[in-house]
Amino acid sequence: MTEQQRLTDRKREAIVQAAIAEFRTNGFDATSVDKVAARAEVSKRTLYNHFPSKDELFAEILRVLWESSASRMDLPYRPDAPLDEQLLELVMQKIALISDDNFLDLARVAISAAIHSPARAKDMVSRLGQKEGGMLAWVRAAQKDGRLKRCDAALAVQQLESLVKGAAFWPQVAMGQPRLPPREQRRLAAETVALFLSHHAA
Repeated sequence: MTEQQRLTDRKREAIVQAAIAEFRTNGFDATSVDKVAARAEVSKRTLYNHFPSKDELFAEILRVLWESSASRMDLPYRPDAPLDEQLLELVMQKIALISDDNFLDLARVAISAAIHSPARAKDMVSRLGQKEGGMLAWVRAAQKDGRLKRCDAALAVQQLESLVKGAAFWPQVAMGQPRLPPREQRRLAAETVALFLSHHAA
């Protein structure tokens, strides 16, 4: 990699981090490319060279969030390990991610932007949905191994995540409730895993 490429990458990263801070603080509508460029200490022209519009910049932030989520939940299925132990670890990682302050703040921004522009939300969800999450890959591997029942894996994961988000995400995002303390997170994870496996275990 040349020095010019490294400089370009550093500027792009500075823009993304500045945008995250601005969107967290001001929301989607009140954030301007001028503010982001100023915080990143780059020109507007440089910003537009990387991101043609504010929508594109926000979509990149959501992609970064998704990548963070996927990297935290990249536990491969292990055929020789108990299902409940593996799934408990995955669910605890999910809870840790959705309880992160940065993730919660940006989720609020994304939800607000979606409400005001359903078309924008559809486009963003479509982009993010092009990749497969770690939990979905795990469920499919367990199904292939014959340890989970054959069913719509994506629906099964959606049901599992809904159980978690119903207590550890939506109350915090929509009603400003505090994050669950560690003991409650563990209890939620254990009960979610038990309920999921009571229906899906082969």
